[in-house]
Amino acid sequence: MASFEYKGRNRRGEAMSGNIDAETAERVAEQLFRSGITPTEITEILGKEKAGHDAGSIISELFKPGVDLDELVMFCRQMRTLLRAGIPILKGLSGLADSVENPTLAAVLRDVHDQLESGRELNRAFASHPEIFMPLFVALVRVGESTGQLDQAFAILSEYLEAEKQTRQRIKSALRYPAIVISAMVIAMVIINVWVVPVFVGVFEKYGAELPIMTKILMTTSSFTVNWWPAILVGLVSLAIVIRFWLDTQEGRYRWDKWLLRAPIVGGILTKATLGRFAKSLAMVMKAGVPMVQGLTVVSGVVDNAYVSERVLSMRDGIEKGDTVARTAAATGLFTPLVLQMLAVGEETGAVDELLNETALHYQAEVNYELENLSSAIEPIVITILGVMVTVLALGVFLPMWNLSGMAG
Repeated sequence: MASFEYKGRNRRGEAMSGNIDAETAERVAEQLFRSGITPTEITEILGKEKAGHDAGSIISELFKPGVDLDELVMFCRQMRTLLRAGIPILKGLSGLADSVENPTLAAVLRDVHDQLESGRELNRAFASHPEIFMPLFVALVRVGESTGQLDQAFAILSEYLEAEKQTRQRIKSALRYPAIVISAMVIAMVIINVWVVPVFVGVFEKYGAELPIMTKILMTTSSFTVNWWPAILVGLVSLAIVIRFWLDTQEGRYRWDKWLLRAPIVGGILTKATLGRFAKSLAMVMKAGVPMVQGLTVVSGVVDNAYVSERVLSMRDGIEKGDTVARTAAATGLFTPLVLQMLAVGEETGAVDELLNETALHYQAEVNYELENLSSAIEPIVITILGVMVTVLALGVFLPMWNLSGMAG
């Protein structure tokens, strides 16, 4: 990952500059546009920091631990407490950098501390680490700095990140059981094909018995797996690499995220969770005093779905042209009529942020309900697959054995 220095202007025409770490200059431009900044110059920083990237530093960069939501939540709570206690930001950041256990977060906090000492604003110091601090994080910190309510900004962020963590944990918990069962089935099929079926093949061939069609299919599959497993392994690894590169492209990510929202069983849950994140994020930035257009730009970078992000940006473009929030939301095709009515009422009463917060609660309640019933929806599919596997094994392996036992008797 390289470091880039940028210059640009925000939507009010104010000059902006700073440093961002990213893979390419194009990624820097995307990050800036999502943050509401139009770049005028992006230059890669070449110097001792980049020249010093030897093999050891590259390896350490690859294997350095990430920063999870739990650590960000704790950081926001600690910052809120320190600021309310009247402790200077520099002293607070220095203390937190020395106390956190995650070396990656500690290094980032030290860098933020150094940037503040050099005269940079806190939000711009956070923005130089987009892999950890999302655009929403940076935007709320910027608002907190400008209004003198930085402690409140960290309080809002801690609540938002806590809710986000709980939603992700519920989704993972609901998918854990079927994932374990499916993995066990795959492992069982590999063991049967590679080690079990070849043993029975020798027995069947020895007696020259007439084999059922299911047994022949199992024998053919097993023979192919045993003889061609290197090619199969290479093919699977190559397919995974191709898919990974495809997902890194803008078109690939867009198509994949669009399909996820329409996937069977989980698509509806992911859609509602994403829209709930959108509504909650936009309500937060609007309540903090960020204009609607700039707020939509920020939120488009935190919905974590390229398809929804594009629809959010289309809402922003429509509002810039003078259209209403409700009509631009309806044009996206994402929201239910109930949500659209709430947005229309909020726009008429001047309480869009409050109605957006109600919308987020509405989606959160639906996501929680569907997650509770997700296991019940998946269990019949898992049981059906298990039944098919048992049937195949019974017809393909045990039925010929019974026939051989009858012949021997």
